[in-house]
Amino acid sequence: MKSIAQICTLLVILSACSSTKQPDLKRLYHQSQSNQQPPVILVPGILGSKLRDKQTGEEVWYGNTLRLLFSDYQQLRLEFNPDTLEPKPNRLESFSVTSKIAGQDFYGSIITTLKDAAGFEKGIPGQIQAQGQRNYYLFDYDWRQDNVLSARKLSQLIDQIRLDYQDPELKVDIIAHSMGGLISRYFLRFGELDTLSDNNFPVNLQGSKKTRRIILLGTPNLGSVSSLQAFIKGYKILFGALPTEALATFPSVYQLFPHAITNWLITTEGKTLERDIFDIEVWQRFQWSIFDPEVRERIRSEYNSSAEAERHLQQFEAYFEHQLERARRFVWSLTVPLPEQPYKLIVLGGDCALTPARIIVEEVNGVSE
Repeated sequence: MKSIAQICTLLVILSACSSTKQPDLKRLYHQSQSNQQPPVILVPGILGSKLRDKQTGEEVWYGNTLRLLFSDYQQLRLEFNPDTLEPKPNRLESFSVTSKIAGQDFYGSIITTLKDAAGFEKGIPGQIQAQGQRNYYLFDYDWRQDNVLSARKLSQLIDQIRLDYQDPELKVDIIAHSMGGLISRYFLRFGELDTLSDNNFPVNLQGSKKTRRIILLGTPNLGSVSSLQAFIKGYKILFGALPTEALATFPSVYQLFPHAITNWLITTEGKTLERDIFDIEVWQRFQWSIFDPEVRERIRSEYNSSAEAERHLQQFEAYFEHQLERARRFVWSLTVPLPEQPYKLIVLGGDCALTPARIIVEEVNGVSE
């Protein structure tokens, strides 16, 4: 395994099972050093990019420590068009990949290893690069938005890097974490094409023509039960939580739900329940997310009249159903067979900590509640 792949393997080992021994990364890297190393792009997962107000420059996510401790981050909500059922343009933009939050490492270790052990320099899109220069690029993106939009932005970044290297055939290496791996895999299959308007998923491998190797770090390739739990109850952030009615405005989170081929829902007896998580009737039946009576009351409290509140709830339900259907197609688009795999794929797991694999529900009088 060469250069970047070896570095990422070591990063996962270091972050996995605790050990007092630290390998000499610089020596290990130089033993496998290659003169053919292309630019490297780090694609973070959900929450991994900072967001700021375009007009004021104020950092909204994650902001300062005080905001992290006490904010419910309602500013992160996406407004949507009730006619198109798509998010409206908003005032927030991504501007950086998060290295640390409140002393906790996010992507700082990977960036440090690329710089100090591997000898990479941070590349700035739009700056001409000399041939042979080893650069890494940080791909920040608005992680709330549809992953297809983020895949399109990734494609455009690579196009700019090709211009900077003055090489229209240049291929890059991608290091992708968590949801960033889903974005990258969609890009490899479909490039900038939005295939989610129907169930055809015409693979064109456009992204593969720009990629030499992709390394997936802890990517939920068949979905994440943890994301589903957070979506139902809200995402815990220290002493507060991003409420489910805010999360339900983020198209990307729907696209993290467990794939239909997984047994994500079981009874206390271990019996698999055939429930379609992408069917709105399941959400209504279990009273999850915006169908929870307490959540609906919180939403109603934001409006001056009951008529206005009920109209918004109806529109929100339509938006919810629309995003469920796009998410269904998104997860299936990543599992249709490929005619070929012209890139090298390296898949690395998590940090040796068990994560939820299923949701358990209780049966009352033979009926699952």
